[in-house]
Amino acid sequence: MNLDPGYLLASMLISSVGFVLFKYGRKQGRVPHVVFGVLMLVYPYFLTDLGWMLGVLPVLLLALWGLTRVGF
Repeated sequence: MNLDPGYLLASMLISSVGFVLFKYGRKQGRVPHVVFGVLMLVYPYFLTDLGWMLGVLPVLLLALWGLTRVGF
């Protein structure tokens, strides 16, 4: 377990955004938001490097944005 303060803060912020996406997706009935919310809640537990964790975040957000643009 990584107890670096930067890692813990980033993990908490990413998981918080994931929780908001999950709640929004459930309330609005939007499946991509629910799926990406769960992904953002879970993936910081599996990545122990801060660089990787911050690198995956824009990829997930761009994928969500792309899916919503095409109509999912």
